[in-house]
Amino acid sequence: MKRIIFLIAASLISVALSAQTWGYNTVEIRIKEGNENEIIEAYDKIHENVKLTNGNVGFQKINKGSDNEMTHRMIWAWELGTEWFSGLDDNKAEAFWAKMGNYIEEWGESYSGRILSWKGGSDNADDHKIRHVWDLKVKNPKQFKIGHDELVKRFKKQFDGRMVSFGTYDFNGPNGATHWVMVSGKTNEDHMMLYDELQKQDDFYTLLSERGEVENLRDVEYEILKLY
Repeated sequence: MKRIIFLIAASLISVALSAQTWGYNTVEIRIKEGNENEIIEAYDKIHENVKLTNGNVGFQKINKGSDNEMTHRMIWAWELGTEWFSGLDDNKAEAFWAKMGNYIEEWGESYSGRILSWKGGSDNADDHKIRHVWDLKVKNPKQFKIGHDELVKRFKKQFDGRMVSFGTYDFNGPNGATHWVMVSGKTNEDHMMLYDELQKQDDFYTLLSERGEVENLRDVEYEILKLY
């Protein structure tokens, strides 16, 4: 893969959308056994002098839910319409992708979209180490967003300290997904404790139903290995 892959997210910032709308691009990969730490070191090296102003870059492990033998994913997120990074050295970029050719067994699917709703969490990165993502096929996106925002507002106490977001798959949604929902947590058990508490609330399922017709295509557990 060439340097342009690293910059693929930046190539989309010309899309004319309102300020403060964030987009993202993700590439799934299957790495060669034992090369995870080497990839992390390569990420650290290429980001030594890179300044991120309106975006971030992440490297995540797929712990559970992969349906195509992919083991990790690379992700770029940025505020649409902005110059969100600077200082990328061409030589370091070439070296980075040369190393990726040695560490990656197979390149998987790439997909991208926008973040429509975002609830921030605590400042402690360990509180967001594990991300649970549901890939969905939503019939009425407007109704779903209203219902999603109302559910997050209603259970503010339960979601306290967690990131909760809802967004689109605008290009190449996995398995035909149109949207996704993400919740962050410390561990797998931390997530299960949240769901146990939510499902004991009388109006939880009522609020879920008010999001409208939706098909749950898959759910995936991601572990944050690096985030810049």
